[in-house]
Amino acid sequence: MLHSLYIQNYALIEKLDIDFERGFSVITGETGAGKSIILGAIGLLLGQRADVKSIRRGATKCVIEAKFLIGAYDMQTFFGKNDLEYEEECILRREVYASGKSRAFINDTPVSLAQMKELGEMLIDVHSQHQNLLLNREGFQLSVLDILAHNSESMMTYGRLYKEWKQAQRALDELVEQTERAREDEDYVRFQLEQLECAHLSAGEQERLEQEAALLGHAEDIKAGLFKAGQALAGEEGSVLSLLKDCLNSMSGLRDVFAPANDLLDRLESAYIELKDIENEISGKEEEVEFNPARLQEVDNRLNVIYSLQQKHHVSTVGELLALQEEYARKLLSVSSSDEDIARLKARCEQYYAAVLEQAHVVSKARKRAASEVESQMASRLIPLGMPNVRFQVEMGEKKEPGENGMDSVNFLFSANKNGQMQNISSVASGGEIARVMLSIKAMIAGAVKLPTIIFDEIDTGVSGEIADKMAAIMQEMGNSDRQVISITHLPQIAARGRIHYKVYKEDSDTETNSHIRRLSDGERVEELAHMLSGATLTEAALNNARVLLSEKNR
Repeated sequence: MLHSLYIQNYALIEKLDIDFERGFSVITGETGAGKSIILGAIGLLLGQRADVKSIRRGATKCVIEAKFLIGAYDMQTFFGKNDLEYEEECILRREVYASGKSRAFINDTPVSLAQMKELGEMLIDVHSQHQNLLLNREGFQLSVLDILAHNSESMMTYGRLYKEWKQAQRALDELVEQTERAREDEDYVRFQLEQLECAHLSAGEQERLEQEAALLGHAEDIKAGLFKAGQALAGEEGSVLSLLKDCLNSMSGLRDVFAPANDLLDRLESAYIELKDIENEISGKEEEVEFNPARLQEVDNRLNVIYSLQQKHHVSTVGELLALQEEYARKLLSVSSSDEDIARLKARCEQYYAAVLEQAHVVSKARKRAASEVESQMASRLIPLGMPNVRFQVEMGEKKEPGENGMDSVNFLFSANKNGQMQNISSVASGGEIARVMLSIKAMIAGAVKLPTIIFDEIDTGVSGEIADKMAAIMQEMGNSDRQVISITHLPQIAARGRIHYKVYKEDSDTETNSHIRRLSDGERVEELAHMLSGATLTEAALNNARVLLSEKNR
């Protein structure tokens, strides 16, 4: 039950703080006074999209907060599922900033809009005039049947099975499509794989071959250079080693008479040994280097094969070619094994499909029982509302394939006249008739669903007089069934039925306009009803009529 509502800096509302009570209450006020603004604020608590234009001019943010008493409505499951603290007094708050940012809270814990919407739909049902358009929508009509059939658990099971079936079907379709594409490319892939396999590529091969090609291509220059260096070190005349040998002999003759000669001799001997070793290595390398045109051609041919494959496949390394080879091999393997995979997925789809059909029939059976109940209840509810010849029929059929809502097609047919042809309700019903039908549906649903609060926004459109009074009696009865019903109305017959009466009004200052709402006292109710009966000018007759109306409607 909605216990209180606080609004700050929303549209024409600077600050509003109002308490509500159980039972049937009414809200009245002049057109444009701000009733729709209050409903818009409540809509934000139900997860509707926020618009920064709704923030009061000059404010940086708007705040909407509502307290609900939920102890009697078994909502602990929602709070446990969403890891939220459960309290019997639940607070929903929405903050919208001028920057465009929006925040939502449940019991002061930040939540997503989806979570706020889920809880909000469990707390309040706001019926506005545009909801009358739902009457001709199959989804709404099915939901009416499901509520009366108590199909929530059955539909949850169906929804899970349907989702699993559709997922398996998508996986099958994707695999079939992939397999078809793979088979179209099979010859091409096989040719590419065979070409790569015939190349017998190995990791690191390209680097080794390029080094060898460089060596073979410059063999003569390398050999000549090594020979020249070797001759400089150990040639017959004037070589480095022969001159160094002379230095050793000279220094050896001085060591007995010149002490520093010993150290210099040791260093010369080390240099001689190192140069001799270098000369030997140069000589060995010279012998190793061989000019081999045949091997050079062989290496060049092999590199050309590698370069050609790299250019063809738009890669730059042998490693990437080997990766492509593995990929082509996997594609061919998948083509060969795809028939088994497709068969396995088909079997799974058939299994899910059978389960979906079975559960759809369970749902459909319950809906058909509910359809008979709807037909009888709607007739009994509409006849007192000024439709003595009404006929209401729930036409049901079966779809070719299961859908998100099952296998059933449904259509609400209606005629208000004896000789009228039964047609879609939105095609033949007037605005006033649709309003009465929707009220009857809401009353019927309310008896099956433990919904704490229902708000009717001018559901009395198109009706007046005795019919309005009977519609008010229905709302009053709904409010007496441990439920909170709030009706926004322009009709005195409905306003008089309310246990509590609120008035929305505007006040102008020199610089701004503010919308307010307040609870009317008994005397103020009489005056408000008198205005609704006679207009702006209050007469004693209008006041007496208002008193009589109040006393009659609240006996």
